[in-house]
Amino acid sequence: MAVQQNKVSKSRRNNRRAHDALVAANPNECGNCGELKRPHHVCPSCGHYDDKEIVAAADEIAIDEDAA
Repeated sequence: MAVQQNKVSKSRRNNRRAHDALVAANPNECGNCGELKRPHHVCPSCGHYDDKEIVAAADEIAIDEDAA
């Protein structure tokens, strides 16, 4: 088991943790609808990727009322 030989000061401990901060996201603007989206991902609001519709929007899908 690892046992420290000397006390690690608060300054040295915090300097070691200086690179552990989270980096903010880098959102891009969707070319189709203008909403912010993650780079290289399908737009969650319109379902387009690289000017192609990948996911059909929910309002475009016709659902039978009798089937439900």
